[in-house]
Amino acid sequence: MKYATRLLVTYLFFSILSFSIIIISVNKAIDYYSFVTIEKQMIEKADISELSFREILTRYETETEKVKPDELAQAVLEVLKASGVEVRIYDSNSKLIGSAKNGIIVNNGSPKIYKGNIKNALKGNYSYLVTDNKLIYFAIPVQDKYYQNVYVFEIVENISYYYDIMHKVRTVLLTGAGGFIVLITLSSLYIARKTTKPIKYLLGATEKFSKQQFEPVKLNRKDELGMLAEGLNQMGIKLNSYIQYQKQFVSNVSHELKTPLAAIRGFSQYLNEGDNEDKELKKIYSHLLHESDRLTKLIDELLILSRFDKASDLKTEKEDLSELTYKVVRSLQPKADMGELIIETDLRSGVMAEVNPVLMTHAVSNILDNAIKYSNTGGHIRVEAYIKEEIDHSLNMAVIKIRDQGIGIHQDELALVQERFYRAGNSITTKGSGLGLSLCKEIIEKFNGRLNLESEFGVGTTVTILLPLA
Repeated sequence: MKYATRLLVTYLFFSILSFSIIIISVNKAIDYYSFVTIEKQMIEKADISELSFREILTRYETETEKVKPDELAQAVLEVLKASGVEVRIYDSNSKLIGSAKNGIIVNNGSPKIYKGNIKNALKGNYSYLVTDNKLIYFAIPVQDKYYQNVYVFEIVENISYYYDIMHKVRTVLLTGAGGFIVLITLSSLYIARKTTKPIKYLLGATEKFSKQQFEPVKLNRKDELGMLAEGLNQMGIKLNSYIQYQKQFVSNVSHELKTPLAAIRGFSQYLNEGDNEDKELKKIYSHLLHESDRLTKLIDELLILSRFDKASDLKTEKEDLSELTYKVVRSLQPKADMGELIIETDLRSGVMAEVNPVLMTHAVSNILDNAIKYSNTGGHIRVEAYIKEEIDHSLNMAVIKIRDQGIGIHQDELALVQERFYRAGNSITTKGSGLGLSLCKEIIEKFNGRLNLESEFGVGTTVTILLPLA
């Protein structure tokens, strides 16, 4: 996942999580405080109703020796019938003894009674419940002169308006939440792009540095990213100076060594071919000639590398890689025959790429030469050239693959063997400069391609060249 995407997802996740917690908390607070408000209003109404009920009860207890519940209920309802949408009076046995609905006393009917609510009130506490049709049944205990809970006065109120208010508040809250999420998403996108834009620029600069393209790095910022850009710029300048000095040094030394080495080789060859009966001297002259040839090859490679480094614009042309590879195989067939090696080829037609034929031939030849050099006697080498097709045909690649059954390379050395002058630890049995594979890699990358190296120690090595299809 890209950094910008990860930053956006993380920012959105924590923003939405925080806002969700806020919404849930506010929603619960709305429920809680709404019912607290309803309860407070009902308690105030209950206190007034209880006071009126007890005044009537006291008067009846004073005027008559025995209070008749029906008569008491009628008297109370006459006074409190408008206290709620519906009011009810129960005796100590939870029996309904009187009720009024919409301010009218009802003498008959069988309304639904919530006995649990009445029994809780008879214990001396306010009790209420809310039904599914948004009615609240608020029961109030009424005591006689002996402080016994002998009656229950129940007020029924419609609280649907509270639910409507809470629904509207939630709608506004959720609408605001949706707008907030949209705003946060847009803000996150802006912040992510704003944050990652300089990072992408610096990443591009480091990629160019890896390809030895040391362009100035400028970032008009005074923060840490600006300091990093300035540091990269200074590093690029110093690296470029060092690399140019190194290349110039290699070029100069190669040219200076070429003339005396040619003289040494000439004298060595003369001495080796001369009449000399001393076999020990003959071996020394032969060894001197062999080492002269090896140094000559090294200097030739250094000079190629030097010219390659200085080449700012290589001439390229559309080349058939199958035909180019075939010519390389033919030129190295005698060397393979000497090692009793079998070269199998599968070179398909139409594998075209935009390359410099001379440099490309050198690269393929070097890789095949390594395959021959590091293969065991009697082994097989397979050389292929084909087109690697992708779903998007504009990404099709031209491929040259060379697979051997040689000594292989240790996994921890795979990346190192592509560096200049590095030689694998198991290559001491053969002579080489350590420049061949690195030079091949640089040639291929010059043509916007890449070189893949796969190897298993003791099993063999596969080198794959991938180039844009022309």
